[in-house]
Amino acid sequence: MLVTVTGLTVEVEGRTLVDRVSLRIRSGTVTALVGTSGSGKTTTGLALLGEFPAGARVTGEVAVHGARIGYVPQHPATVLNPARRTGALLLDLARQQVRDLPRPRRRAAARRRVEEALADAQLDDPRMVSSRYPHQLSGGQQQRVVLAQALLLGARVVVADEPTTGQDALTRRRVVDQLARVAARGIGVLLLSHDLDVVRELADEVVVLRGGRVVEQGPSHRILDAPAHPWTKELLAEPRTLPYADPGHAGAELLTVSGLTARHRTGGAREPVLSVDRLILRSGECLAVVGRSGSGKTTLGRCLAGLHRDHTGHVLLDGKPLPRSLRDRSREQLAAVQYVFQDARAAFDEHRPVLDQVARTAVRLRGVGRREATAEARRVLADLGIDDSLVRRLPGRLSGGELQRAALARALLARPRALVCDEITSGLDPVTRRSLLDLLAVLIRREDGPGVLLITHDLDTAAPATRVAVLDAGEVVEQGPAEQVLTAPQHPFTVSLLGASGRRGAAVRP
Repeated sequence: MLVTVTGLTVEVEGRTLVDRVSLRIRSGTVTALVGTSGSGKTTTGLALLGEFPAGARVTGEVAVHGARIGYVPQHPATVLNPARRTGALLLDLARQQVRDLPRPRRRAAARRRVEEALADAQLDDPRMVSSRYPHQLSGGQQQRVVLAQALLLGARVVVADEPTTGQDALTRRRVVDQLARVAARGIGVLLLSHDLDVVRELADEVVVLRGGRVVEQGPSHRILDAPAHPWTKELLAEPRTLPYADPGHAGAELLTVSGLTARHRTGGAREPVLSVDRLILRSGECLAVVGRSGSGKTTLGRCLAGLHRDHTGHVLLDGKPLPRSLRDRSREQLAAVQYVFQDARAAFDEHRPVLDQVARTAVRLRGVGRREATAEARRVLADLGIDDSLVRRLPGRLSGGELQRAALARALLARPRALVCDEITSGLDPVTRRSLLDLLAVLIRREDGPGVLLITHDLDTAAPATRVAVLDAGEVVEQGPAEQVLTAPQHPFTVSLLGASGRRGAAVRP
């Protein structure tokens, strides 16, 4: 036995985050904690490292039996130094592992360990990743770099907090294979995940949490195939299938991209990372952009929102050019195109209450008075399932899913005409994901509803969209009606993406 948790209870300011949780982590097995955002998964996982929220009252016992524990967080940017290249960060860890070797052999041994860890973490181009700063990597690449860090530490237990968040089907398949290999080496894995397909493939035991309490636990096959508790059954319900937008009711061209080439600066060179000949988002429709991590999905969204200015070509709003940088856009242009970040935690000021930051959008972009903006922010946050007791807190006191919904609320306070949603469901549990997508559909279907560019790695999330564009290696390789692209793909990459996802109804061609 590597870790034993007995009767763990964590309370903060009268709120119980974890209530008498007990579990065991054995060598070579995967134990999965599942449940909605705020159910206590991350608090339980961090307890293995002896970390608790500030001011927490902790009872119960967490016994770690001589095992070194590695942690892969849900938001990888929080543990990557933004001022240092990825390779340098990993090399520092590797040097600690080889410091007992003779000095002439240390450098080569450390570099070899970094290369092996990057390969084990399923990174396609380790040299490219090593040469870049964290902000130049996609969310999925950042996640795999942090996994490489944990592997370099030689941990006997790995706490993997949403390790497939923001990753495409092909990369997710690789991460699943890697975690399975980690367990096969005798390492215990505590998997905190909303991705029930990943849980089904990896977990030996499943623990279902609700409101900090264990409502059901046992062998994976029993919990997932024959759940006994009503809450577990709700978690396992089918994903949304109804269209987000009214079929055939798309309006005029809202955003038009033509001849776009975006670049990242690597060292002294400007390296092309995205090339789009033509892409259109119409009012009243949902355009889903899918592809592998690092394929250029986020860069495309950032170009539309004025967050990535190193590009040539044209981005038009209502046929008129949008300045490349948001600093050069008017207040009306800023309000018209709003961006919802994948990493919601990094997008909030940790020192100001969430409510103030959400309301600020209406004040700054619409000229609304502070009192009116605060009241509107409360209403929108409540519609998204965030009650008044939460919105007054600092961002660090909300779960990842709660913050993601707050980030969407902040964008909606601008009353945008185009909404760029970058993996907004990737950190959410199935129940919250369905409710958020249902709300997105309500917004799109309104008479003055926004056109939505939905960046996602999840093909089930993309399926109800009006149209789908598939990106591979920075190029749009296929686009068209969602049903056509996802059931009768024409491009070999789309075929492979559908095959890796295991999506029902997908046509897998030889």
